[in-house]
Amino acid sequence: MKIQIHTDYITLGQLLKLADVIQSGGEAKIAVKTLPIQVNGEPENRRGRKLYKNDEIIINEKHITIV
Repeated sequence: MKIQIHTDYITLGQLLKLADVIQSGGEAKIAVKTLPIQVNGEPENRRGRKLYKNDEIIINEKHITIV
């Protein structure tokens, strides 16, 4: 899956919502603690993590690329 952004970056919490992993921003805090999330091959649990173009994210075996 590819997520296109029109800004310099988005946060992991915003990505979770755009990718339909969560329904509201409030769920992001719980999601980053309970779901297996990797950013560029490294485990990540901060919902405020900045994601830039060409970053590769894996959430629960769902592959996402920021474009």
